[in-house]
Parts: sequence; structure tokens; C-alpha cells
Amino acid sequence: MKNVQKHKRANKSLPFFFKDEFKVSFIIIFISIILLFTTFTFDVVPPILNRGIQPATFPKALLIFIILMTLLTFYLSIQNPWKNEKKLPKTFFLTLLSFVIFVIISKTLDFFLAISALSIFVSYCWGEKRFFYLLLVGIIFPIIVFIFFETILGLRFPPGIITNIYYS
Repeated sequence: MKNVQKHKRANKSLPFFFKDEFKVSFIIIFISIILLFTTFTFDVVPPILNRGIQPATFPKALLIFIILMTLLTFYLSIQNPWKNEKKLPKTFFLTLLSFVIFVIISKTLDFFLAISALSIFVSYCWGEKRFFYLLLVGIIFPIIVFIFFETILGLRFPPGIITNIYYS
């Protein structure tokens, strides 16, 4: 009889707040909410000095987006539980390496070029092998980012090879 009781308890799933999916989501949302509250302490820039949107608006929007994506990820993890991996996949380490490459290229050559290289490298590492689509991602994504920062936010990219051509 005791073996049956132990077996039944072993099959019970943990409450949701003990699962890894909840812990990770909770930590991300908790940190995002703390950071979101700190954005309400930012100074308001007078309209005459403001280029684009207020300095606190973009971080607020970004943090709200992070919270929403984390909630979506948590919901999807409930529908399709995470697999327990013994070791991290190779693509994880290649993606981390791509961020190091991004910093090196953006500091030495050009930020726009670094976004292009990052887009192509990450897309390739995560499975896209078709050259045309890699080229498309490497050109279109940086242009969208550039237009967003330049026109909507009113921010200039740091000087570099390609951006100097545009700004001159």
C-alpha cells in the first residue's frame, strides 16, 4: 500500500510556481517592472530640445514589449513544456559569439554594418541556409532599424564607414 501512495505522489506535478518556466518568466517580468518604474523618474525634455519622442517613452515601450513577450512565452511553455537538456545546443554559444562579433564590428567599423553581420550570422546559425534570404535579412532588417531610429526616435547612429556616407 505504501508503494502505491509513493508512486502516486511521484506522478503528481509540481505547482506552477515551482516549475522552471515560471521561475524564468517571473524573474524577467519582475526585473522589467522594476526598470519600468524607474523610467517614470526620467526628466521630461522641453519640446524645443526634444528630437523625436521623449527619452523615457522608448524604454517604457520596450519594457512593456518584453513583459508581453515573456507572458506569451510562459503561456506557450504551459501548452508545450520545455525539454530538459543536458547541455546547451551549439546555436546558443554561436549566438553569444555573434554578440561579441557585433560589439567588435560596431566599435571598429560601423554600427549599420554590425547589424547586418549580426542578422546574417544569427539567421545562418539558427538554420537559414538559403543565400538569397540571408542577404535579404542582412539588408532589409538593418534598413528598418536605421529608419526607425533615424525618423521615429530622431537618433543618429554612431559614425562609421556606411553612416558617414549617409550623414555627409
